[in-house]
Amino acid sequence: MKLFRAVKKAVEDRDIDALMSLYHEDFEFIRHQSGTSLNKAEYTILMEAMFVDERFKMLMHRCIYENDDILAEHSVIRFQDGSRESLLSVQMIEDDQIIRQETGASLMK
Repeated sequence: MKLFRAVKKAVEDRDIDALMSLYHEDFEFIRHQSGTSLNKAEYTILMEAMFVDERFKMLMHRCIYENDDILAEHSVIRFQDGSRESLLSVQMIEDDQIIRQETGASLMK
């Protein structure tokens, strides 16, 4: 769970540089809402916007499974608008960095 621990710490510390150092230069994020994708630079901007707003909070974050090829996580996130989502995230790993990430989420009431 080496990579998961590093991701969790970076998110808890709101350390964008530490977080993005865990992502491969060819990283691709697939949005669960639309199926569209973001590259590393675009994903960095998205995460920076969340990290600077104190209303964004990871309420729960746990590792479901991790090995040298894949990381699966579950989290509950509170967004800036007050909404909460239960989020499943699967990351493919290459060269000890996250190269692809896909999510699935359910709105919580």
